[in-house]
Amino acid sequence: MKRPVVIIGIGEVAGVLARAFLRDGLPVVPVTRHMDIIAEAKEISDPLMVVLGVGEKDFSSVLKTIPDGWRDSLVFIQNELLPQDWEVHGIENPTVLSVWFEKKKSMDYKPLLPTPILGTHADLIAESLDGIDIPCTILESREEMLVNLVQKNVFILTTNIAGLALDEGATTATLWAESRQLALDVANDAIDLQEALTGQSLPRELLIEGLVQGLGADPHHKCKGRSAPARLARAIAIADKEGVKIKSIRDLAKRLN
Repeated sequence: MKRPVVIIGIGEVAGVLARAFLRDGLPVVPVTRHMDIIAEAKEISDPLMVVLGVGEKDFSSVLKTIPDGWRDSLVFIQNELLPQDWEVHGIENPTVLSVWFEKKKSMDYKPLLPTPILGTHADLIAESLDGIDIPCTILESREEMLVNLVQKNVFILTTNIAGLALDEGATTATLWAESRQLALDVANDAIDLQEALTGQSLPRELLIEGLVQGLGADPHHKCKGRSAPARLARAIAIADKEGVKIKSIRDLAKRLN
C-alpha cells in the first residue's frame, strides 16, 4: 500500500487537496478536531506528507502538537502566513502553498491564479492539483515564496479592509474601478505591516502589480468576507505592537466606528 497523506483539519481548501490526492491514487487519512493526533501518529508513523489544513487562528496551537515523526513531512496551506509563523516552532523546511483557488461551501473550487508551491512535496502536489485542473507554479527559493506569501496577504488585507468602507456586496472590480486610491492606500499600509513583520524591505511595486493581477483574476469576488472586521482589528493590533503608522487603515477604522 502506498504511504498515506495525513490531512489535519478537513476544511474547504484541504478538502480540495484530498480530492486531488485521491484521484491520483494516494490514500488520504483525515484527522479531525475530535481525534488524538498523538494516537494517530502511532498508527501512521511514516506518512508521505502531513497537510495542516486548520484555519489561520488555530495554526500555531495545532502546530505545537505535531509529533516529531511528522514534523519533516508538513505541508502548509493557510492564508496570512509568514516564515516566522513556522520557524518559531522549529520547523525549517516545510512545503508551503500560497493558495490561489477559491472554495466555499455549496460551490465547487475555482482557480484564480496559479498556486505557487515551494518544498519537498511541491512536484507531487502540483501534479495532483493539475489532475483536477488547478494550475500551480513550482518555486525555487525561500525568497520567492516569501514574496508570494506577502502578495497573497496584501491581496486579502486590501480587499477585506477596504471592502469595509464600500457598499454591501461590493466586488473587487468595484473596488478597483470606483475606489482605486483607497485600495492603493490600504495596500501600501498592508505592505508596511508585512515589512515590519518580516524585518526586511519588500518589492512594493511588484506587490502592487500582484494585487492588481489578483483583483482582475476574479472581478466578481465580494471584497468583504465574514473575517474582514477581525482582519482590520488584527492589523491595527499588529501595527500597535510593531510601531507602524498604517494611517489609511486607522482612518478607515475611525470612520467605521
